[in-house]
Amino acid sequence: MNKIQPKDTKKIITEIDELKRKLLNYRFQKSSGQLEKTGEIKKTRRKIASLKFNLYKMSKEKNA
Repeated sequence: MNKIQPKDTKKIITEIDELKRKLLNYRFQKSSGQLEKTGEIKKTRRKIASLKFNLYKMSKEKNA
């Protein structure tokens, strides 16, 4: 798994938003039978979770 470099929180939030839109498109494509690489859904979900975790970790470090 890739290590994610610490980024600006605004960049992380915008990346999460982009990935959520991508995930929505993947779901529509899957339901209509157009999605060939169904593993992309899983990768995108995990990437979102990883970014959210990094945001959480960064907020804890700032408050400590």
